[in-house]
Order: sequence, then C-alpha cells, then structure tokens
Amino acid sequence: MVNPLEISKRPRFLFIKLRHIGDSLLLTPTLVATKAKYPDAEIWVLVRKSCDGILAGCPEVDRILLTANPDASKRNGSDLANDFHVASTLIRTHFDYVFELTDNDRARFFAICARTKNRCTNDHRSLRWFWKPFFRHICTTKRYPKHQVIRDFTCPREILHLAEDPPPLRFAFEKMQPFPLPVEANAYAVIHCHTRWERKSWPLDRWRQLISGILEFTPAVIVSCGPAPEEIESAHALTSQFPGKVYATEGRANWAQLAGLLHSASFFVGVDTAAMHLAAACGCPTVCLFGPSPVFEYHPWKVKHWMIRPHDWLGEETAKKIPRDEIMKEIPVASVLEACREAAKLKGL
Repeated sequence: MVNPLEISKRPRFLFIKLRHIGDSLLLTPTLVATKAKYPDAEIWVLVRKSCDGILAGCPEVDRILLTANPDASKRNGSDLANDFHVASTLIRTHFDYVFELTDNDRARFFAICARTKNRCTNDHRSLRWFWKPFFRHICTTKRYPKHQVIRDFTCPREILHLAEDPPPLRFAFEKMQPFPLPVEANAYAVIHCHTRWERKSWPLDRWRQLISGILEFTPAVIVSCGPAPEEIESAHALTSQFPGKVYATEGRANWAQLAGLLHSASFFVGVDTAAMHLAAACGCPTVCLFGPSPVFEYHPWKVKHWMIRPHDWLGEETAKKIPRDEIMKEIPVASVLEACREAAKLKGL
C-alpha cells in the first residue's frame, strides 16, 4: 500500500510492458486510472520499438521510452546503443514507483535501472529468487484466468489504491487523424484480416465471401492492412473483386488514422490483433474471430462485441483435438456474417 510520505508533490510513475503492440494498448486502462487518481502525476511508459504509435492516443502518458526487439537476431548496434541510452535515462531519473508488468527478465533489468526503492512486480512463475530482493512490492493476487487488462491492472491498483474496475481502452478522439477514402461516416465497415500469426488467420477466400455478404447491407468496406508486402497483396486481392465498394488502406494508415476510420465505422470485423483492440478503444462494435487465442484473456474490452469461435459449436473437447494451425478453418462464413448483421443494426444500417 502507498505510504503518503513516499509520494512526491508531483509523483512520477514508470510502467514497463515489453510485449506486442496490442498489449501496449491493453495497458492504457491502468494508465488512465492512475492519472485519474493522481492528476498531477508524470507517467512514463517503457515499451518495445513500434509500440509508441498506438500509445500516442493516450494523453495520460507524458513520456514514452522504446527498447529494442527482444529477439537478438533482429537487433543491431544502434538498437544496443538505444537500450544503453534507455538504461542510462532510467538510472538518472527518480521515480516514485516503477511497475514491471511484462513478467520477464529483460523488463526486470530495466526496472532495476530505475532509481527508486519502490519497484513493483507480480509473483510470476518466472520471478526467480535472485530477482526478489530488488522488488519492494510483489503482488501475489491471483490473476488467472482473467483478461490481460485486469492482469496489468491488479498490481498498480493494489499499490496505488486505484479504482476497483479498470476503465475502457484509450485512444482519445482528439488524437485521431483523418485518412483519405471516399466513404461516409457510419456507412462502412472496417475489416482487418491480417496477422503475423498464421494460426490466427482465416482463409482469404472466406474473407472474400464475407465481404460479398456485408455489401448486401453495408454501402462500403475498408480493408485495413499493415505495410508488409504480403498484407498489401492480399488486400488488393480483396478490393479488386469489388471495385468502387471496397477500399484498402494499403499499409499507409498509421494508428491514429486507423483510429479515425474505426471511430466513424459502422462496425469492425477481424481476427485477434492490435487492430481489434484499437476498434474497442474507439468504441466501434466489434466482430472478432478467435481460434487458438484464449478468449478470456484477449476478448475486446468494454465494447459491444460478438465472439466467433469454433469451440462454441464443436465443444471444447472436440476443438482441443484440432491442431492449433487448423482451428480457424472451422469458422464458417455464415456465422461471421450473422454477427456482422447484428453489429450493423447498432448504427441503423
């Protein structure tokens, strides 16, 4: 628990989350709740490179530090120099509290660099004995099976006396940006069918069938994709089938622009990705296709949503027997299309 004497007049908090882009967005409810409790606080966040764009929509964050990809094979000399600079910055900066929420050794190293006696972490299975003396507060509250938002929220809530319930994900309206496409607000759906994880993917031909069905009750569809050549190519394959009705971002939309599109969309449909969580942050009705991902941990947070997963009609035991790389193929177009029809009704389409 917080001792009032240990909090500065303008406290400075550091939150460390060295995970993927979507995981950075899932941290925002904790940051918002902390700012609500301590409005004069200075909030720093340490995340992996490329995660800063999706945090740009969280005005509660005062400073973002970036560290290199944890995969050593993808790092170069400049990445190592940057990490040294980050560690040096943490050593020189006083923090009232530091929260290590990644649950791995790399993040714990950076937490130790931060100059404070109030380092906090979770009692994770990877927290070996030699780390424990460096952390004054080790949260032992059970966090499984719970949503990732709650898992991130538990330790800061207990230490900082935050509100009991985490708020929604955060991407502020004033931080959104326009993206030039010939569509009208609330008259289009956004689809994001791409993911770096092949096991989370749905066959492209089914996306094509789904778009054809969506166009029966929605004037236009925007296919969102990242800058990877294979994503742009598959997006083109979809748009070419429906000229004048289906458009692609072609990997050119940054997170603020995609947020702008989602804010004005009638609904979103996609797989378990950062884009799905961004749709939730923008309050966009969400249809999500889940296969191997744990639904309890990563379902859309505090937004109207429809979950489509094979387990619901196959049964958990049958679904477990299907290889993880094949389970998404068990999702039929009809089930997704039915959910999209329901989502479209929320905005009167």
